[in-house]
Amino acid sequence: MKPIIGITLGDYNGIGPEVILKSLASPRILKWCTPVIYGSSKVLDFYRAKFELKEWNIQSIQDASEAKSGESYVINCWDDAATVIEPGKETKEAGKAAFDCLERASNDLDRGLIAAVVTAPINKHNIQSEEFKFPGHTEYFTERFEAKTSLMLLVSDNLRMGVATGHIPLLEVPAALSADLLRAKIQLFLSSLKEDFSLDKPRLAVLGLNPHAGDSGLLGQEELEIIQPVVDEFRAKGHLVFGPYPADGFFGKAQFKEFDGVLGMYHDQGLIPFKYIAFDSGVNFTAGLPVIRTSPDHGTAYDIAGTNVADPGSFLQAIFLALDLIKNRMDA
Repeated sequence: MKPIIGITLGDYNGIGPEVILKSLASPRILKWCTPVIYGSSKVLDFYRAKFELKEWNIQSIQDASEAKSGESYVINCWDDAATVIEPGKETKEAGKAAFDCLERASNDLDRGLIAAVVTAPINKHNIQSEEFKFPGHTEYFTERFEAKTSLMLLVSDNLRMGVATGHIPLLEVPAALSADLLRAKIQLFLSSLKEDFSLDKPRLAVLGLNPHAGDSGLLGQEELEIIQPVVDEFRAKGHLVFGPYPADGFFGKAQFKEFDGVLGMYHDQGLIPFKYIAFDSGVNFTAGLPVIRTSPDHGTAYDIAGTNVADPGSFLQAIFLALDLIKNRMDA
């Protein structure tokens, strides 16, 4: 039996349905996995017709346990009879549907019915409800699967980029950054590089928080008081952890190529260079969970939704990374 990969529809007015359909259009994907889309037959049919995408059979099933190798499947997660699909428009109904798909897939992941989940983009505003009060997927899965901590990890062929602090305002980053937090993130990063990416002795670079990595305290104290001491602790234990590096020069000189992973201090410090380097092929992986969750490194892209120009490359790579992670965890 090939691994069953759950795929959540995301916001159906965004580009999620389009990149899902384009990623699964080739029958070759069935050589490696059995895709199960948590979504809506009506939504998929709408976009297939709109874009005149190649017709292929997507079987409708009630439960993931019914999936068999050699087919693609869809599980309808809400009553879609009255659903109005409006590409590019933010609607409350699309947010509710995105959560229904996410919750159903998470339940099946918890039950062991699917080997991993690949999440299409959500709108972080219209999905908010009593059931979903999170800044994004990463925080949702961290709480849903009771992980002590997790790490947002962006992955491409030549860069694995993590961030110590995630979806928080920039103003709050210095206060959130502590020695305990940094220890936890570095340890989690090293463990993931070993267990998820099969690297025996990973080399990890740690970036500074301030310009010029604080310039010996002239531009900030976080490097001297927090980051450097924690890096030194890991080095003393034999880990190949280096830094803190000034972020601008580090990426300007392409030093990331010398390391197996890079840990930034805040969201944009890591994601801006990553997306510049690997936007069309990058994958978001939530490290530190007992389950496997990946996603493309882009959002709902309302501005191009419904225009048939969305590139499925990142979503397809998210499926392939999920398959690699399944194998690596089994072999660990």
